[in-house]
Amino acid sequence: MFRSPRLLAAAAVSSLVLLLSACGGDGGSAQAGSGPSGDPVRGGSLRAVLLGEPRNLDPAILQNNNRSQGLLGNALYGTLLVSDPTTGAVGSDMAKSFTTPDQGKSFVLTLRPGLKFADGTPLDAAAVKYNWDRQKDPKLGGSTLQDAKVIASTKAENATTLKVTLTQAMPRYGSNVTLSSLNWIASPTALKRGRQSFDARPVGAGPFELKSWSRGGTLSLVRNASYWKTAKPYLDGINITFSSDATQRFNSLQSGGADVSMIEDWSVVAKAKATNLQVSTQQAGGGQFIAFNLAREPFKNLSARQAVSYALDTNAFDLAVNQGHGQPVETLFPKSNPLYNDVSLHTYNKEKAQQLFDQLAAQGDPVSFTFTTFKGSEKIAEALQAQLSPYKNVKVEVKVAEWADTGRILGAHDFDATLAAATFQDPDPALPRAFLSTSPRNSVGISDPQLDSAFEAGSNATTTASRKAAYETASQRLAAVVPGIFYTREALVTVAGTKVGGVSMYGGGSLLADSLWLDK
Repeated sequence: MFRSPRLLAAAAVSSLVLLLSACGGDGGSAQAGSGPSGDPVRGGSLRAVLLGEPRNLDPAILQNNNRSQGLLGNALYGTLLVSDPTTGAVGSDMAKSFTTPDQGKSFVLTLRPGLKFADGTPLDAAAVKYNWDRQKDPKLGGSTLQDAKVIASTKAENATTLKVTLTQAMPRYGSNVTLSSLNWIASPTALKRGRQSFDARPVGAGPFELKSWSRGGTLSLVRNASYWKTAKPYLDGINITFSSDATQRFNSLQSGGADVSMIEDWSVVAKAKATNLQVSTQQAGGGQFIAFNLAREPFKNLSARQAVSYALDTNAFDLAVNQGHGQPVETLFPKSNPLYNDVSLHTYNKEKAQQLFDQLAAQGDPVSFTFTTFKGSEKIAEALQAQLSPYKNVKVEVKVAEWADTGRILGAHDFDATLAAATFQDPDPALPRAFLSTSPRNSVGISDPQLDSAFEAGSNATTTASRKAAYETASQRLAAVVPGIFYTREALVTVAGTKVGGVSMYGGGSLLADSLWLDK
């Protein structure tokens, strides 16, 4: 999935934050229920339950989003950059700035002076260079390989300045950082000791350090006394357990057995909203989609993609997956977005679906494929199988993978059809990142010159009207080429107890750790 056009108006890219133009999805972080009021309270240990246990604690392997290891990565390693949850605008944190002097061909990362890892070694430009360079190694198996590969070279010009040259102009590359594990920097000294040693003591510059990790049990974090924000973190520690079952996570919250979790299931979000729990939602456009692999059969054939798309009733799909509480995707942008257009991305037509299935079978190409889903999302595969079962000449099998393997599966194009997401506050860089022919994150293998031109026009546009026209064309091409079936807006949701304060997300719904606190 994912990434970026070439040129952007010069006036739009010389500023610090590389603004993603202020046109959010449905708005900012919507919140139901209420948390504690007043100033943050220091002390206490927060209990978090996350969807998937990581394979290891290497920041290159962790995935920086709402439903994976965002909270854990932010806790151990802190953040170079953050983004506004409403507009997607990229701003500073451990990095004071990330600017481009040449419309995205290169960038200058400027760090805050005096940053140190928990082991006392400097978090300087050389440390960022080491981390970013190693993430380009395909043998590492990192979740950010596709974003790291577009870095042609890095040069530490002094302790706080890193020059980054890209293989292609990507004016909004700052967003790639906030959406990925490039945002997390570990101590090179600790990394060089090897995987086993690093897992025993991962060393970052984040607000917390590892206290202990019982595989299959609890991962305990303790406050980092040397954290660069002297007033933070507020918590003494965070104890993390793992469950792939969203209902089980919600039950833990409701019973008081946990304080915070990320919920990716809209039906469970609806249950949480009916309680006194806090429900914080980062609104967005685009959404989750069933991704087709256009590089191999059967979905190399447009007719096969169209057949499955026509066969899918997204409203019935939502009823099966989310008990009708989801947000089925009809158009690329929600109506509240200034770039909204009424182009329908998907049409349900069971007669056309069967005609295409029959035609393909008559040609000797009956549609047969494996759908790769992930633990905790099996009901999506079940719903797809159920909707396709009444049709003749189509067969779908299901493979269940670990969430930790999503980066590898998508990066290696190792699927017939799978789950993916293109979720955004602003469509650039998320849409080009997913569907631009030259994007290293283009996991579906789409190559459509008209779509590429629309993305370039949208990136270069200087007015809302011209951007809107460009993305209307992009919507038309996505509907015509069918690289996937958008079926629901993505749930970027944090649910917390009423004693939890400081709930704040960035990027892909990644929960920040240093702002959390507990009311005693």
